[in-house]
Amino acid sequence: MSRSEAEQRHYAAFHELAVRVDDAPTDGPEPTDPSLPQLVVIGNCQAESLRLLLRGTDVRTVRVPPAHELTADDVPRLQRLLARTDLFVSQPVGDGYRGLPIGTDQLAEHLPTDARTALVTPIRYHGLHPWHVVAHPPGLEDPDPPVVAYHDLRVVTGRSHGGRDEPPPGAVEEVGRRSVAELERREALHGSVVVSDLFATPRRDMMRTVNHPGNSILEPVAARLREALGLDPAPPGLERPVLDAVHAPVEAPVVAAWGLDGDPEPDWRVQGERVPASYVAVEHEAFYRRRPAVATLLRRRFAELIEVLGLG
Repeated sequence: MSRSEAEQRHYAAFHELAVRVDDAPTDGPEPTDPSLPQLVVIGNCQAESLRLLLRGTDVRTVRVPPAHELTADDVPRLQRLLARTDLFVSQPVGDGYRGLPIGTDQLAEHLPTDARTALVTPIRYHGLHPWHVVAHPPGLEDPDPPVVAYHDLRVVTGRSHGGRDEPPPGAVEEVGRRSVAELERREALHGSVVVSDLFATPRRDMMRTVNHPGNSILEPVAARLREALGLDPAPPGLERPVLDAVHAPVEAPVVAAWGLDGDPEPDWRVQGERVPASYVAVEHEAFYRRRPAVATLLRRRFAELIEVLGLG
């Protein structure tokens, strides 16, 4: 499937197009000196944020579509780009991902022999939002609920109406520990840059949602990637908040469990606007009535988490 003209302009360098004035980056100009090493970051939405944070006066970067949006038409283009790439950062992607030869190892085959690489695991942390999960299983179309693309296991299991019920003692802390343990497991499995230690002391600014880290996490990750790539330390490549469109509630049991500063935040914030959690719950309940297979899959996939949270 070909990309629209607007999409091609958004990824102009990837599509080997000249950048139009009205498509110039809003986060400042990209270095274009051909003598600078070229850096490419592959992965999900976190990958683009890391690319922006890795930018500096010592590298050129190229905006690439996220892995889950790559198409068959993109593959030759990506392979040509990697053939002239000096610094390669990737989240671990399995061979044949979505039926395309875009696994991490498959892409690395197209790099120059002297290219430097670093892996970084996708960051998910549930300690601040223990009831929320995301899931995109193969073969199940459009599994995301409306309003916000996060499932609340209390709504999935029918145990609360938007959820303010108390979890069992120690449940929030156990969910946080399991999140860190999973990050550690992935780091060991893939030999990726360590990120798990950044969650030793939970803070509310760490995560916007379970899969969208804040700057306080991604900035040190970018610094560690720079070191892994042999680059000199540099300030973040942009100053604005990243992955900032959606903020999940930080509820009273979570504030109490971790001793967080400030009051609980019971509602969602979407594009800067408050969205009541009760409204989200009603919309999601209707979604599960229409799509019972989604709720069934979630209950099966997250059975252990459901049990820890006392929702079983």
